[in-house]
Amino acid sequence: MQKKLLTAAVASVLAAPCIAFAQGSGPSAASVEVYGTIYPSFGHVKYGDGFTARDIQVNTGLASTPAQAVPVPSMSKFDVQAPSSNFGVRGRESLGGGLTAWFQIEQNAPLERESTQAVTVASRNSAGGVQGGFGNVFVGQWTTPWADLDSLWAIGQVSVFGPVTSLIGRRETTGTAANPAAVRNQACTSTQIPPGGFATPAAGTLQCDAAAGTGGVGHPFWRRASDMIRYTSPTFSGLTIDAMYQVPELKTVGIGSGVNYTAEPSMMSGSVKWSGMGGRARIGAAIDRHKDFTSIGKTDTGYAIKGGFNFGVVDIGAAYENLDYKCAKFNSTAAQGGPIAANATAGLDLPNLCGTEGDVKNKIWSVAASVPVGLGAIKAFYAKASDMTGAIAFSSTGAKQFGLGYDHRFSKRTSIGVEYTKIDNNRNAQLTWTGMAPTQTGASNTPFFGSSVTWVFVGMVHRF
Repeated sequence: MQKKLLTAAVASVLAAPCIAFAQGSGPSAASVEVYGTIYPSFGHVKYGDGFTARDIQVNTGLASTPAQAVPVPSMSKFDVQAPSSNFGVRGRESLGGGLTAWFQIEQNAPLERESTQAVTVASRNSAGGVQGGFGNVFVGQWTTPWADLDSLWAIGQVSVFGPVTSLIGRRETTGTAANPAAVRNQACTSTQIPPGGFATPAAGTLQCDAAAGTGGVGHPFWRRASDMIRYTSPTFSGLTIDAMYQVPELKTVGIGSGVNYTAEPSMMSGSVKWSGMGGRARIGAAIDRHKDFTSIGKTDTGYAIKGGFNFGVVDIGAAYENLDYKCAKFNSTAAQGGPIAANATAGLDLPNLCGTEGDVKNKIWSVAASVPVGLGAIKAFYAKASDMTGAIAFSSTGAKQFGLGYDHRFSKRTSIGVEYTKIDNNRNAQLTWTGMAPTQTGASNTPFFGSSVTWVFVGMVHRF
């Protein structure tokens, strides 16, 4: 009896906010719901032979010197994964006159204790806005129009283990805009993002490269942007326009005498997408401009085309991305950022991905297919990230990825599938999926340089 009373009491407490919101005040109706998607998976992962460092150590301040690359043997093991699992709460209220106010607060739910997942409240798409005949305007944190185009083509994977955010978009880091200038005014610490995947710089080192992440080369164009304002147009004859601006919250000025720089890291992302023939045909294009992400005073630019067509007997998708990073020297002086490291030379502190001034370019493409079979589908994909070219400080930064599997749909909310997939990293690359098992040394889920990642698994997708 006591257990029944306790259950009823807890249910009433949890339901109270929803009831209050639904009743609200005024003549308009409102609703709140709890939702989520989980991806529990069990499988076998193998990390191939790798190295603890790239072929060269770059930008030490004076010259590039050979790194001590220690070979790391291959290793395989079983693991349980649930990357991208999430839950949240969202609500809507009609304001009258065709206007609707809405909010969403979403966070990760990895289903296991791992330090590789951000599980804080609002760590995923979370925002509030107003929607009407003019479109949808909202502010907060959200995937960019560039990232949202992936829904048009990425139909060839089981669960979440596909090329999106592993090769497509180059998953290295997400969140607020990078700010190379912030570290000019203070020494690097153990909490600073290691530049280009190397160890944390020594205290006082000006070269920190906040744009470089630990999982590859250069910052990603796939991003969940914080501090953003976004507009989504109504759909006209299948055509939708999206525009987003990430404000320069991290704008920074130099300190001390002789200051001559201001860094204003911000970004713009926009897309145009069209779908027709009942959703069978879809295509979209996006452009991103990231100001002061890689080099102060420079803007990185990316272009993307993504889409697909459902022929009935097979649904196909394809994606192409062209990324352009800007490498520029920053004239370091004691007045512009405090003490200079003993081996640093004024004017030579390039971002870590850069060997000289100029552009670093990268092209990535992928194809995907889904063939319906009864209540399920055979799914396949292939993706390739080319080696970066131009002013890059090292070669062999590309990777290939493929996958083949079967996904069986039991209901609109639940499916179970099996897949074999592999990321084949080139010598100086270390791309992988979010939340994978720790590597050979157990210290990180980021592969060693040149180490391939093979994942064979059975996974469920359940939406609620």
